[in-house]
This record gives sequence, structure tokens and C-alpha cells, in this order.
Amino acid sequence: MENTDRPTAGAGAAKKNGSGTGQKATRDAAATRARILNAASKEFAKKGLKGTRIDAIAKRARCNKALIYHYFGNKEALFSTVLERNYEAIRSAERQLDLAHREPVAAMRELIGFSFDYVSAHPEFISLINDENMHGGVHVAHSVKARDLNSPLVAMIETILERGQGEGKFRSGVDPVQLYISIASICYFFIANRSTLSAIFGLPKTSEVLAQRREHVIEVILGYLRPEADGQDLPSMPKA
Repeated sequence: MENTDRPTAGAGAAKKNGSGTGQKATRDAAATRARILNAASKEFAKKGLKGTRIDAIAKRARCNKALIYHYFGNKEALFSTVLERNYEAIRSAERQLDLAHREPVAAMRELIGFSFDYVSAHPEFISLINDENMHGGVHVAHSVKARDLNSPLVAMIETILERGQGEGKFRSGVDPVQLYISIASICYFFIANRSTLSAIFGLPKTSEVLAQRREHVIEVILGYLRPEADGQDLPSMPKA
């Protein structure tokens, strides 16, 4: 009977010159690295940087500790990479929205809704950011990648604002960075504190309540962006 497991000449040549082996090693390394990052993200989100143990990450990633140190150096560097990866994930998802070709109000509505939906669907993102703030933001501060990932987002928001202002749909003088911080803050707060808010105000943890809050967030931001002439200006505060 013919041996069907016998390598072909092409496979033999690849093995001989090492190209096949090298490609497999590269794929294996990439897969192992991805497993480590996935495992680390879960462990850090659950226990924080201080409470997480490399042993637990290795067990979850199905690898030995030596590989973790080989790829990332130490726990602090691994935490930084996990943060960068999470920032990259949200920025990548935002790029898929293709807001540059949308009508300004529709584009802003979609961005706000997306921001709310993303933190709703990724509680680990909130946990990681909370923990990083507990450490004074030192890992993000030393990450050029994390900062660079946000530049295109700010530029996109600025473009949407400019188009909206040009069409008379948005007020003038809106700072894109401050606007995004406001969007992120309002979206984040309800999701991060949903358990306590639900208990205090008797809000059931249902999809209907989540949808109501989502729409409220969108309307609050869009209300701020409306041209002053289209709304009721608040009275000026008296000077002391």
C-alpha cells in the first residue's frame, strides 16, 4: 500500500531549506503571543496589575512562564502591551464606522452610540483603564503607541465638527479633545457604576434601561453641539 503520509518533493525542499519550518515557528510564536495577551487581559481585568500573578497567566494561556518573560520581559511590560492592545481594539473598531463620509449629525450620533455600546460590550476595557488610573497612568504615559492611536480619532472628530459648523448644524469653538472626553466620560460612568446606580435609583438591569440611557447620552451631547441660536441660552451666572 502506498504511504500517503510521505512528504512531497516540494515539502521536502521546503524542509531542507528551512523555509517551511521558519514559517511554522513564526505562526506558532504569533499564536502563543496572542494567547498570552488574551489570558493577561482577562487576569489583569479581574485582579488588576498588583493582584495578577504570572503563574495564573501562564496557566490560562497554556504555556510556561519562561515564554511570557521571553516575549514581554516582565509583568509591567506585559500590562503595558495589554493596555496598548485594548486601545488599538477600540480605535480599530471606530475606524470601521467610516464617519468621514456621513452627514455631520448622523456621524456624531453614530460615534456617541458606538462609544456607549463598546464599553457596554467590553467591561474588561473599563477594568483595565480603572486599574491604570490607580497607578497614575504611568504605563500609558510611557507608551508612544497609545498616544499615537488617539491622534487619528481627534482628527476625525475635528473634521466632523468643521463640516457641521460649516453647514450650520454645530456650534463653533468646540474643542475635539474636550468633546471626546465628555463623550467617553458620560458613556463610561453609567456602565462602570451600573450596579450601584441600579440599586440607588431602582433601575433594573435590562436592555430597555440600557437603550434609554444610550439615547439620553446621545441627546445630551447633540444638545451641547447645537448652534446657540437654535436653542435656549442659559442665563449668565451673576458675578461675585
